[in-house]
Amino acid sequence: MPSNYYIGETSSKHSNNDSEIDHSKMEGRKWEELNMDCLVNVFRSVGMESLLLDVPFVCKSWYKASLDPKCWECLIFPKYIKPDRIWDNSPLGERLMMEYQESFCVTAFIKSVVARSQRRATVLTLPICCTEEALEYAANESPSLKDLRLHGDLLFKKSTIIPKLISKWKNLEMMSLGSRHNMEEILVQISLHCNNFIMLFAPHIYVGKDEATAIVTSLPNLKYLVLKGSTIEWENLVMVLQGCKKLLGLDVRKCIGFEEDDAEILALASHIPTFMCEGSIYEEYDTYLDLDGDVDTDYYSG
Repeated sequence: MPSNYYIGETSSKHSNNDSEIDHSKMEGRKWEELNMDCLVNVFRSVGMESLLLDVPFVCKSWYKASLDPKCWECLIFPKYIKPDRIWDNSPLGERLMMEYQESFCVTAFIKSVVARSQRRATVLTLPICCTEEALEYAANESPSLKDLRLHGDLLFKKSTIIPKLISKWKNLEMMSLGSRHNMEEILVQISLHCNNFIMLFAPHIYVGKDEATAIVTSLPNLKYLVLKGSTIEWENLVMVLQGCKKLLGLDVRKCIGFEEDDAEILALASHIPTFMCEGSIYEEYDTYLDLDGDVDTDYYSG
């Protein structure tokens, strides 16, 4: 079927053996005739790689639809764009490197993509190679942001500047942290500037006394907390359970530091509608390696 058609409506003329089709009577609607709102609704979910490098080159109407700011409300950059190591890459990063090679500029690229949202972005995940200039630009140009997802490596590299930018995101409702770097100061800034904040996602980190205290002190009205796969000592989990009285969901599955059938933990968590602790165990350890885990962007998609 020609590439400029969709939803083919076929009319067949069969020969005596019913094996031949009269293609001259095939009909269809041209892609450029598809309603613009329909195109935009589809393109909102295709992902950044296709929206940048595939969709705009199909036809003029697709190109026009791809520029609609509604297509750029979810700015989910891949973790790797311009890798430091050969094995740290993504499909989008590989295609950008092939296209632009040495002339590719991370800062200019991030700023150009953020600009397409026209200050309407509600979800933001930045690559670990994000520069300070690009980070500040993204903060200034996303006042409607509700969901911020930060990779552990980016938190480590920009741990001092990120807390200073929280005040730009007054509508922030949830945050995903890939590590505990400067977690206390980040949560303090959230408590000061983000009145609608309800969810913290911080899997695979070490939740010590300082981190638990920060959660309880800065986010006493937190509704959802995800610490899946983290190391959290019994007393620190108790502190969280006693301090965050308004929790509706707490995920501490596969954690190290307490037993999943601990009677006191279960009693303290009995008021939480969704409490998950399956697979958690108590295990003594001498040192703990902060995993700086990836941000799981699909965790709440279901």
